[in-house]
Amino acid sequence: MTQLRDRMLEELERRNYSPGTAKAYLFAVKQFAEHFHRTPDRLGAEHIRDYQLYLFRERKLAAKTVAQRVAALRFFYVKTLKRHHMLEHLPFPRLPEKLPTVLSREEVGGLLAASANRLHRTMLMTLYSTGVRRTELCQLKTSDIDSKHMVVHVRQGKGRRDRDVPLSPALLEELRGYWRWMKPKTFLFPGLVDGWRADVPITDKVAWFACQSAARAAGIEKHISPHTLRHSYATHLLEAGADLRTIQVLLGHASLDHTTVYLHLSRRHMDAVPNPLDTLAITASVETNRDGRRRKR
Repeated sequence: MTQLRDRMLEELERRNYSPGTAKAYLFAVKQFAEHFHRTPDRLGAEHIRDYQLYLFRERKLAAKTVAQRVAALRFFYVKTLKRHHMLEHLPFPRLPEKLPTVLSREEVGGLLAASANRLHRTMLMTLYSTGVRRTELCQLKTSDIDSKHMVVHVRQGKGRRDRDVPLSPALLEELRGYWRWMKPKTFLFPGLVDGWRADVPITDKVAWFACQSAARAAGIEKHISPHTLRHSYATHLLEAGADLRTIQVLLGHASLDHTTVYLHLSRRHMDAVPNPLDTLAITASVETNRDGRRRKR
């Protein structure tokens, strides 16, 4: 599959896909081929159908995860192999519409207080204070912390877009203490090479572990991930009075439609709309027996 992999990688690169997306697409196609023990160019519609059912029935993968695998296979067959007729055999699964999990301010405070060490606490504070995605967090560099202009530069985020987010004084103070402790060089959160600290970006698994271990220590039973802090950041901004367009820019959303979900999560916006039942003037009361019949007076 080496030749096919190189062709697919070239197609991804000339369309300027991010390295993360390219890696994920290549891995998805590799897994598809390994499942049938054949090169992917020799697999057809029936194999794709069986594989999608396998992912749902046996692997028990979420619809969103399966959709990502489908996107990779679509790219391979349509963009790399130019088999446009394969689109009809690669339907995206219907995604359930679920509201994201959001922490209260008190829960965020408890999460930060329960962090295992300074690295974890600083990472969680950065996630919550800036709303960055976990991959963006891992790629942050020390030069991206602009204390002169009090902004954090997010370079080449999702969709290859740059953006700036405000740098809070509380986070800046934490980062200064963290810098004296860790002394990072290029990357703000350096990772490990062969078990030793090195000037490479940390893996996103560390961010996941930091969230989940702090949640357990804080006694928070909600399912917590780095994205939970991003959702909490956006919701708390909305409750504090920020408008949706501003939040869209800070989060790096390509469309305002992606940002409107936070209207469903904001207590301020829900409480601002009176319940129609509360506007009715109900004066007469009817008493009934246990069997539902009117009680005689």
